Amino acid sequence: MINIEVNGRPIEAEPGEMLLASLRRAGINVPTLCHLEGLFPTGACRMCVVEVQGQRGLVPSCAFPVSEGLKVQTHSPRALRARKTIVELLLANHPDDCLYCVRNENCDLQRLAAELGVRSRRFSGAKSRHTLDTSSPSLIRDPAKCILCGKCVRVCEEVQGVAAIDFIGRGSRTTVGTAFNEGLNISSCVYCGQCVRVCPTGALREQSHMKEVADALNHPELTVVVQHAPAISVTLGEEFGMPPGANVDGAMTTALRLLGFKRVFDTSFSADLTIMEEASELVHRIKNGGRLPMMTSCSPGWIKFVETFYPDFMENLSSCKSPQQMLGAVIKSYFAERDGIDPSKIFSVSIMPCTAKKFEAGRPEMGRNGLPDIDAVLTTRELARMIRMRGLDLRELANDTADTPFGERTTAGKLFGASGGVMEAAIRTAHYLITGEELADLTVEPVRGLAGMKEAHLRIAGMDIGVAVVSGLGNARQLLEQIRAGRKDLHFIEVMSCPGGCVAGGGQPTSTNLDNVRTRIQALYRIDSVESRRTSHSNESVQRIYEEYLDQPLSDKSHHLLHTHYSRREVLA
Repeated sequence: MINIEVNGRPIEAEPGEMLLASLRRAGINVPTLCHLEGLFPTGACRMCVVEVQGQRGLVPSCAFPVSEGLKVQTHSPRALRARKTIVELLLANHPDDCLYCVRNENCDLQRLAAELGVRSRRFSGAKSRHTLDTSSPSLIRDPAKCILCGKCVRVCEEVQGVAAIDFIGRGSRTTVGTAFNEGLNISSCVYCGQCVRVCPTGALREQSHMKEVADALNHPELTVVVQHAPAISVTLGEEFGMPPGANVDGAMTTALRLLGFKRVFDTSFSADLTIMEEASELVHRIKNGGRLPMMTSCSPGWIKFVETFYPDFMENLSSCKSPQQMLGAVIKSYFAERDGIDPSKIFSVSIMPCTAKKFEAGRPEMGRNGLPDIDAVLTTRELARMIRMRGLDLRELANDTADTPFGERTTAGKLFGASGGVMEAAIRTAHYLITGEELADLTVEPVRGLAGMKEAHLRIAGMDIGVAVVSGLGNARQLLEQIRAGRKDLHFIEVMSCPGGCVAGGGQPTSTNLDNVRTRIQALYRIDSVESRRTSHSNESVQRIYEEYLDQPLSDKSHHLLHTHYSRREVLA
């Protein structure tokens, strides 16, 4: 360890780390606007400047390495003046519509202005005026609110490997935009929403479906049903001041009923249904010489990534719809027939951690008889806004349970919220389908954790099955290039667009803290460890829908309702 002195008191630092990391570990809050944990620091925003003895000027703590005997002042008058001036200069050009902004009271720039005591306008400048980009089905881009921190550019290029946006222009005319400054809808954007998750202001946000949902809830002739994804219950609480990983499943169900939804379903049920189809498809491909490695298909950002950048791998994708779309399909078929409801009178809503789910719901192949499987998608953030709008506090609500026939789940379905969860659930069921026996240990440790790429080789009925789990599209690109180059030892690959999986999706609470992501994942693992039903094939409601309606996995009816196809996409850049 290295000994340094901060604000007159000694603290310990790790050799080779940057000063900002040492300060935060010691509980000293130094603000940043451009810093992204895990990426090489740029020091672009200069908000984290501190005084270091022996240095003539202020230094950015995010890019200043620690050394033995370093003496630092983090909140000296000089450092505070510099930070305040930076915020004042940013506000000089920033729109004054905070009361109408979706990030009001949850904006880093607004928070810093309050913390630094900015109470009057010291600098005046021309307000930023740019055209609002509403072309994407998932995202809205408002360049007028952009403060050029560069976080969206970096996460899109360095983490996701997509590079749909970049800096355009020079000097005071610099903006962030797409190629030729055209709409997101014709760019290479995959709608994952990671840019929204890291944006410190309202420059990037989701396309809201709140009005459509509110109108449907007030429509006297519609039966409005809702499903919620596995990751929502361990993240929604953060929007109401609860600690990361707090499981609010029961209170959330109560809130959804109070909002007016006629039926509340759990997408973990259709995650179990997805596993029955996907594991059966994997076994069929292995036994019958199908295209391998088979790749999961439940992450719509990943699907669009393949369609855009790697169309030669489309045949490797599982033909299974995602759990969202599977549940939407059986709601407007099996459920509608069972309860005698006209499918055209059902308005089906999903609560998802993912902005790309809005795009997925609008895909033309995701429906039948002229009706979409899903009518509207709300992110975790949108649901929190609707709950607050009704004057409800999640912390004060009693617990309730989801409705039949789509309320029963196993922990295998719940694991879909974490990177590796789909793989673990699929391995449990594939092993059973091949051998007729349960895995000796249902916990598949090698595919767990936050690492961006995980691999394992499993022995099942004498076969060596190679599997890989990837989260973050930049990591997916690396693995696809390995396979293109001739790698042949893998049979099954899980890919999640967002690093860490759905718990860190683009529709989740805006936080870049990796510890929060780890805590959410651990909450899902904890659910899996304490409950008894841990395999998708043990879900009795899933068994019943096959007996009463679908016949069996991969049947003609299952293919018609639960499977889909993909199309190559041509984009501008």
